[in-house]
Amino acid sequence: MAEVVLESVRKNYDPAVHQDTLRDINLHIKEGEFVVFVGPSGCGKSTLLRMIAGLEDITSGELTIGGRVVNDVPPVERNVGMVFQSYALYPHMDLYENMAFGLKLKKVDKAEIKKRVDAASEILGLTPLLDRKPKALSGGQRQRVAIGRCIVQQPAVFLFDEPLSNLDAALRVKMRIEIAKLHKELQSTIIYVTHDQVEAMTLADKIVVLSPLKKGAETNLEQFGSPLELYHNPANKFVAGFIGSPKMNFLKGEIAEINGETSCKVKLSTGDVVTASVDASSAQVGDQVELGVRPEHLVTMDHPHADSSISGEVMVAEHLGAESFIYMTVDGQDFTVKAEAEVDVHAGQTYAIGIPADACYLFNTKEQAFKRTAKYTTTKVS
Repeated sequence: MAEVVLESVRKNYDPAVHQDTLRDINLHIKEGEFVVFVGPSGCGKSTLLRMIAGLEDITSGELTIGGRVVNDVPPVERNVGMVFQSYALYPHMDLYENMAFGLKLKKVDKAEIKKRVDAASEILGLTPLLDRKPKALSGGQRQRVAIGRCIVQQPAVFLFDEPLSNLDAALRVKMRIEIAKLHKELQSTIIYVTHDQVEAMTLADKIVVLSPLKKGAETNLEQFGSPLELYHNPANKFVAGFIGSPKMNFLKGEIAEINGETSCKVKLSTGDVVTASVDASSAQVGDQVELGVRPEHLVTMDHPHADSSISGEVMVAEHLGAESFIYMTVDGQDFTVKAEAEVDVHAGQTYAIGIPADACYLFNTKEQAFKRTAKYTTTKVS
């Protein structure tokens, strides 16, 4: 295990263009933590991982692994192991040979190689398959071999670059569980890249949310924290919209009333007034804002916590057995409600929904979040 620290790290592929891919990245990843980099395509998450691995140069800033500055240290000497999106297995070698190959190149003793391969195979459930070639394996088994090849190197830090993106949905869920179990057993430092925020929420101790670097922005690191911290207290609209599935609903409005540091009222473009448990004391009445509310935090009109309400036209109602999704338009904007399975709603219907004050988020014109003053405690639509 080793901690990984990035201080003011920057990446620019072409200094003549003066356009950074990553700027002012500051992270402290502790020993044994499972940290996930998430963000949309083009935000630099894979680039950042490759910089830690030594496969990309650092334009400026400092990277330390296990207390040692490694900016100019070649990849082979960084004591990191990387699992790529592609399995990259040797088709002519069996599983044992694939996992042992890197150790043979390092001239590790044969007995030690066997010990490490056997141990990794046992952890990953590959022992009965060691004499098979990659073509005889399923996608999930091949991915486990790629992980095993990394484990036998005994790196201080494991780096995963979207390792599950080539698998089908059911297998991705299974492999998420396998990787979580692996981390628990090895207690290793793991840095994992994905575009799938569900993977991030289920696997991570901490999540790094990156966004494509905007012109004039100081950094494209939007927030670094635990999954529930990012879910309940996003720093800005970007994080709020990226973390959570289905994504958060947003409605434009203006501040109609400020009640000290505990709550405010927001007048939406529909004319509806919604009470939000946020500290808007730094704003003024009339300021333009966006109200955010998660689909799973909405309630029925007769719910005791329905502090406010809105209505819209139902476009599609999906009844999935255990739950339902209602897709509406509210003042021309898409709006999603996650409801109980038996909710009686159909397309074309005008549907009213309750909004608890403690479920509301508020963002200013710079898309920064106002501080929430109450923790969400209510239940979804039934």
